[in-house]
Amino acid sequence: MTPVRVGVFGLLGSGNLGNDGSLEAVLGYLRAEHPEAVVDALCGGPEAVAATFGIPATRLHWYRGEYRTASRAGAVAGKGLGKLVDAFRTAAWVRRHDVVIVPGMGVLEATLPLRPWGFPYALFLLCASGRLLRTPVALVGVGAAPIADRPTRALVRWSARLAAYRSYRDAQSRDAMRAMGVDTARDEVHPDLAFSLPAPSASAPSDPPGVVCVGVMAFHGGNDDRARAEEIHRRYLDGTIRFVRALVEDGRPVRLLTGDEVDRPVVAAILDAVDSPLVTAAETSSLADLMKEMAAADSVVAIRYHNLICALKTGTPVLAVTYAAKSDALMAGMGLGPYCHPAREVDADRLLEQFRDLEKRSTELRQTLAERNRAAARQLAHHFTTLTTSLFPAYRKAS
Repeated sequence: MTPVRVGVFGLLGSGNLGNDGSLEAVLGYLRAEHPEAVVDALCGGPEAVAATFGIPATRLHWYRGEYRTASRAGAVAGKGLGKLVDAFRTAAWVRRHDVVIVPGMGVLEATLPLRPWGFPYALFLLCASGRLLRTPVALVGVGAAPIADRPTRALVRWSARLAAYRSYRDAQSRDAMRAMGVDTARDEVHPDLAFSLPAPSASAPSDPPGVVCVGVMAFHGGNDDRARAEEIHRRYLDGTIRFVRALVEDGRPVRLLTGDEVDRPVVAAILDAVDSPLVTAAETSSLADLMKEMAAADSVVAIRYHNLICALKTGTPVLAVTYAAKSDALMAGMGLGPYCHPAREVDADRLLEQFRDLEKRSTELRQTLAERNRAAARQLAHHFTTLTTSLFPAYRKAS
């Protein structure tokens, strides 16, 4: 029997805990159902992926300054040459595998600032190489959204069309790809892959009321908000600071959480503005760390998509500060639809009103979350069965 060679691809190991959580979920599935598989990665942070997950990893881009702004002629030339070199590097990497998996992530959306020649181009190279070399590329539990920018939309559309397998983390993602001209008749929808990760059970609410976890983000709007990015960020930060200050005035301990390395300056700004021993910052390096913090809290207020998932997974009532429709859909699907607040227009008074209502209904909402989590587990079990049928129909016999 020849071991099946599986590649995983994406902006993994780059400091985003949600992306790495999706990888962790897929690796858990492979190790449980396909222990014979030999796995390696083509990713943004190969050193971190190798150290954390114990698999060989290769850098996604040949040019090391890919995600830095190119202002000098040498940097512009380096980026341009890198695009050509990456086409050959990606094809050579794909050729070495029997199947390639893109684990979760919002790879078919542009809800945050994104340039077409960055990750959308890299994903297109992957899917085109898979089609040319007859190596199936599977987009597993990914997120998608309408894209206004024409070059980005074209790259995303062709990536999806060239993939051998697609599944989505919510129905609106599938609808978005259908609207872009992708045939989604055979594509399935399942809960986000992170719902398959193990999680601690939430603690019972304390008396008097205890810790509130507040997840923050270096939020500057989306791809279409570049002209007013600083205005959006200032409004979000000011509203969050006012909300945290109101919690402290009520005597509530506040635990600040991040979901990406880029969020740390936001934590520092809040700590500096509020200046209270009741406000502390957690050091987290995985979704497991986030879930541990949230399970010990009475309530959570969060903005990053996978921070919301961590709270929901532990069964802790959460109020979502939403910047994209995916968060609203996630909250509605888990029975917390009324507890969403727009990230672009944070109103501290309204946020505090929603938060107090959330806590009044804590017992009821915890029961709802327990039921929805059981349903999510069943749906993901079906998803992984479908993956096995589609991608691993049989072991390849050695010739």
